Amino acid sequence: MSQSLLRERYQQHGARLAQDGIPLDFGDLAVEYQTALSAVVLLDRSHEGRVLVMGSQRHELLNRMSTNHMLKLAPDQGQPTLFTTPTARILERVTAYNRSDGLLCVTLPGHGALFARYLQRNIFFNDDVQVQDITSTTHQFSLHGPQADDLMARLLPDSAALPPLGGMNTTLAGQVIYAARNKPLSGAHWLIICPAEGAASVFEALQEAGARPSGSLLYNVLRIRAGVPGLPELNEEYIPLELGLWDEVSFHKGCYTGQEVIARMESRAKLARTLVRLHPEAPVQAPAALSTPEGQSVGTLTSAVTAPDGQIYAMGVVKTSLLSQEASVVLVGEARTTAHVGELLGAQPRFLRDELPSD
Repeated sequence: MSQSLLRERYQQHGARLAQDGIPLDFGDLAVEYQTALSAVVLLDRSHEGRVLVMGSQRHELLNRMSTNHMLKLAPDQGQPTLFTTPTARILERVTAYNRSDGLLCVTLPGHGALFARYLQRNIFFNDDVQVQDITSTTHQFSLHGPQADDLMARLLPDSAALPPLGGMNTTLAGQVIYAARNKPLSGAHWLIICPAEGAASVFEALQEAGARPSGSLLYNVLRIRAGVPGLPELNEEYIPLELGLWDEVSFHKGCYTGQEVIARMESRAKLARTLVRLHPEAPVQAPAALSTPEGQSVGTLTSAVTAPDGQIYAMGVVKTSLLSQEASVVLVGEARTTAHVGELLGAQPRFLRDELPSD
C-alpha cells in the first residue's frame, strides 16, 4: 500500500517510472537539470542497498574486509570504503554511517542483498556481528544542488551543524528518518532514509519545502558531469587506485582483502592506467574502446552522456602514458569519434599529477 501511494504521488507530479518504480524523469529533464545546478532536486535512490551491520565487532569486520580505516569512526560519522578481491579488483563500494544501532552501509544500486550475503560469508564463528538487509523496509531519497543545505536547515535546523559525511536521527513528516551528508555531485548532497511505509509523506514534505522531483536520468547526467565513478566503473575490471579513489583507501592500517596488491602499486609510485575526463567532439555511447589515431589500444570509454543543454560529458580509463603528451587525442569505438583527453578525475597522488604537462 505504501509503495502504491508513493507511485501515485510520483504520477501526480508527471513521472515516468522504470519497472522497479524509480522515476526516470518528471516530464522535463532540461528543467530538472537547470534546477540541480541552481537550486535543489529530489531523487528517489531507494534501489541503492541499505545493510545494517550490528554487534560489538562490526567495525573490525569491515576494517579487515575493506580498504578504508573503519575502527575509529565518531558517532554518526560516515566513511566510504571499497571491498575488493584478493587481486584488488572492485567488488563493492559503500558509504558506512556509524549509527548507534550499527553501521548503516549504503551500497551501489541493486547490490543490497549481494552485499549482505558477502558479509555473512566472511563472519567467523566467534565474531559478534549480525547483518540485516533493510533495503525493503526502508526508502531512500537524495537531495542535490547548491540550495540543498538551506532546504535541510529550514526543515531540520540541527542538520546545519553536521560535518561532511555526518548523519543524524530525526523526524520529518511524522516519520523517524536518518539524514546524512554524502559526497557531492552538484552542490550539496543529502541522503534521507525513512521507513518504507512513510516514504510518500517524506517525499511530499521535501517537495513542498522546495525540492523539485527529478529522476534517475538526471542522476546519470550529474554523476558523469562530476566525474564520479558509478556501476560502469565500480566493478572487477578495475582497481580502486585506477579510478581516482585514493581517498577511500587507507595506507596506514592492517591487512585487508586485496591490500598487498594496492600497497605494492602505491609503493612503486606507478600506475599503468587511470580515470580521466574525456571531451568527445560528438555524442558517443559507452562502453567503447579507445585508440590512438595510429590504431594503438589505450583504454576504455566507461561512461558518457549528452546533457539537456547539449554539452557532452564523458570519462574513461586510459594508459597513464597519455598524460605526458601535449593535447592527447583518442578515437572512440568503431565510429572513431575524436575525443580529447582532459583532466584526472577523483583523488589522485602527487606522482601521477606530476605526469601532466604544465600550462
